[in-house]
Amino acid sequence: MIDKKALSGASYGIVSGITWAIDTVLIGVILSMTTFLEFQEILLVAPLVSTFLHDAFSAIWLTFLLGVKGELKTALSKLKVTPGRLIILAGTLGGPIGMTFYVLSLQNIGASYTAVISSVYPAVGAFFAFFILKDKLGLKNWMGLIISITFITLLSYSGELVVGSNISLGLIFIIICVIGWGMESVVSAKAMQNDGIQPQHALLIRQYTSAFVFGIIIIPIFIGHSYTVHVLASPITVLALAGVAMAGTLSYVFYYKAINAIGPVKAMAMNITYAAWAVGFEALILGTAFTMKELIYGLFIITGSIITVMVVDKKEPRLHIKEHSVT
Repeated sequence: MIDKKALSGASYGIVSGITWAIDTVLIGVILSMTTFLEFQEILLVAPLVSTFLHDAFSAIWLTFLLGVKGELKTALSKLKVTPGRLIILAGTLGGPIGMTFYVLSLQNIGASYTAVISSVYPAVGAFFAFFILKDKLGLKNWMGLIISITFITLLSYSGELVVGSNISLGLIFIIICVIGWGMESVVSAKAMQNDGIQPQHALLIRQYTSAFVFGIIIIPIFIGHSYTVHVLASPITVLALAGVAMAGTLSYVFYYKAINAIGPVKAMAMNITYAAWAVGFEALILGTAFTMKELIYGLFIITGSIITVMVVDKKEPRLHIKEHSVT
């Protein structure tokens, strides 16, 4: 018998991966625009400013959507209760903390190592999900997750050498990033348990949290707001970011729906298929050629993700992490 909730959750996850791939490719196009190329001598500027404005525009789109649906007041009222506060924590972990330390890692150890190490965040999320949500995966599910992460690693690795000289510091940065991304999904799932908060309401709080922390804390500390003002002075860039934020918003809506339906680990496994979809969209949108090796890697990523979300047979052994009690 087909588990309809699991099927719909897997569908949400796949759509979140596809739309995030579109978002990723288009963000790459925007970062190649003259407005951002002027900042290329400062590695931190483009990723932080674009992420800040992306999440800010996403929050605006969600405000409009929930306003039309008559749910805006309900969503904002969740700030007064525990689920809403958990989403604030999740948004801070996944957005400002995760992304900022990702960029700092890029600066220290280069793109290849950063991309490869960051791809293990679903496994880190699975570890935290076990302790916080008692979310257990069957052996087949673990095999699927490992397959996906392995081929994402192979797809991400381009053979570049380490860029910075402080490798230890860069590794610390990417570890913090991975923990932040893995924990975001788990904490969000905790907030949405037992209908504590609806996915779209949670996402509104998440995006406003991310934009607020970026705008008030992260950007002023690391680069200053003069760069943000410069970007906002370009109408074409602003319209492009606002448009791409629609794809990002759609991706997050389906991602949070997937988290709510099938749990954080399986939702992450479906979402990370964006690495495979992005190869296809780059070829379709930008005319970028892709190799047979990339196609095969992409198929393995998607196959692994499908295995991860497969319903576990009750007779199948599960991989348990031993819990220790404190006496």
